[in-house]
Amino acid sequence: MARSLITQLLALGCLLTVFLAYAPATLAEETPGAAPPAAPAAPAEAAPSEAPPAAAPASAKPPQHLGVVTCAGSTCHGAVSPSPEASVNQNEYVVWQQKDLHAKAYKVLTNERSKRIARNLGLKDPAQEKVCLDCHADNIPADMRGKRFQMSDGVGCEACHGGSENYLGPHATGNKTHAQNIADGLYPSEQPEARARLCLSCHLGSDDKFTTHRIMGAGHPRLSFELDTYTAIQPAHYKVDADYLKRKQSPADAQVWAVGQLMAAEQFLSLMTSGKYQGVGPWPELSFYDCHGCHRPLTEQRWTSRQMTEALGPGVVSLNDSSFLIVEAIAQRLAPGSAGGYRQAIENLHKASIEDRGSLRAAAERLLDQTQRLRALVAGRSLTQEDLRATLRGLLATAQTGEYDSYVAAEQFTMAADAIRTSLGAAGSALKPAMDGLYVALKSQDRFDPAAFRAALRPLAAKLN
Repeated sequence: MARSLITQLLALGCLLTVFLAYAPATLAEETPGAAPPAAPAAPAEAAPSEAPPAAAPASAKPPQHLGVVTCAGSTCHGAVSPSPEASVNQNEYVVWQQKDLHAKAYKVLTNERSKRIARNLGLKDPAQEKVCLDCHADNIPADMRGKRFQMSDGVGCEACHGGSENYLGPHATGNKTHAQNIADGLYPSEQPEARARLCLSCHLGSDDKFTTHRIMGAGHPRLSFELDTYTAIQPAHYKVDADYLKRKQSPADAQVWAVGQLMAAEQFLSLMTSGKYQGVGPWPELSFYDCHGCHRPLTEQRWTSRQMTEALGPGVVSLNDSSFLIVEAIAQRLAPGSAGGYRQAIENLHKASIEDRGSLRAAAERLLDQTQRLRALVAGRSLTQEDLRATLRGLLATAQTGEYDSYVAAEQFTMAADAIRTSLGAAGSALKPAMDGLYVALKSQDRFDPAAFRAALRPLAAKLN
C-alpha cells in the first residue's frame, strides 16, 4: 500500500522498523520494544465463502510450534523471489528474515540498551527473562516446542499464525480449506478483530504482559500503535489477488482502522479495570496516563485548557485518552445516537481520575461497556466514501479546537487521517501534501509544538472542503 506515512518517515531519516519489533516510542524515533506474541487461540471465524469450522474440544492439547525452519523450504515459503505461477508468493520466509524486524526481535534483547533496562529492573539476562521474551519471541511453554523450534528466531511464523503441528501438512498440500486450517490452529490474521487482538496483546498489552511505568522508567520506550498503519508499513509477505479472495476476506483500510481503534480503546480500558495493574504504593499505574503531561522541559509554558479535561485544571496529569477521542469521531458518523453519551463518558472518566480508585474503575467500566457496544455496531459495517469524508471532517473539526494538542492525540489523529486518505483512493491523493505537513509537525515528541500542529491542519481542511 502506498502511504504518505512511509515516505514521510523515510524523509525524516527514520526506519520503518520503529513500528514493528522495536515497540515505537514516537512516529519519528527508532527505538527497541515489543513485537507480537504467540498467537492466541484462533476464533472460530470462517472466510466469507466457507462454512464455519467446528470448534476444538475444550480439553484439546494446544498444537506444537514446529519452528520457523519448517516453513522455509524453497518449494513452500523459502523461495528467493516471488513465484509468478503459485497461488502464494513462496518467498514469505525470506521477506520476514531480511526485511521484517519481527525476525530481529529476540536479537534486540542482546544489545546494550536492553541489558541496561534489565539491570535497572534487577534482572539478569533479558534474553532469558520471561517478561522480555513474552513479546520479543514466540515464548510458548516448553511442552509446546517442537524439535526444531528456536527461541532465537524471535517473533516467527507461528507467533502470528499459530502452532502448525496440525495444519502444516494440509496447508502445504492444499487438501483443506482455509476454514479447516483455522480449525486446526491457523490464526485468522486476515480478520480485523483477530488481527487487532493479536497485535495489541504486545503493542498495548494484555492481562499477562504489560509495559508498566516501572518498565518504561527503566528505559523501555513509550508504546504507540494503530492497526491499519502498522499493517501498511510492515513488509507484506502475501498478495491479495483473485485466489486470495476466494479463501479469505480483504477488508478496506478504513475498516481495519476503525475496528483497530475500537479494540485498542477496549483493551486499554480492560487493562485499567482488571485490578492487576494498580501502580506502586499510593501511585496509580502511570502508563495509563499521558507521558508528555509530565515529561517535557520545565521551562515550557504549554498548559492550556481542553474541554474534555476541563475539570482537571493545571498541575494534574491526565489519562491518555487519544484512542477514546478517535472512537468518539467514529461514533459521530457511524452511531450518532451514541456519540454524545460516549463523549460524556470520556469526560466522566477524567473527572473520576481525580477522585479515588473506585470511582475511576467504575467510570472506566462504563466507558468500556459503551466501547464494546459501539464495536458491535461498527465492526461489520463497510464505510462508504461519504462515511470516510464525514469522519475525517469530524476529526478535523475537533482537532482545530485544540482537543488533539497532546502529542499522543496528534499522533493518533495523523495515523487516522492517513488511513482514511488511503481508503479514499484516487480522491485521497490530493490530500497527501497536507498529510506530509502533519508528519513534519510530529517529527519530534520532545519538541512537539501544538500551535504548529494546528497550523498544519489548515491545508488539510482546505483540501478536504
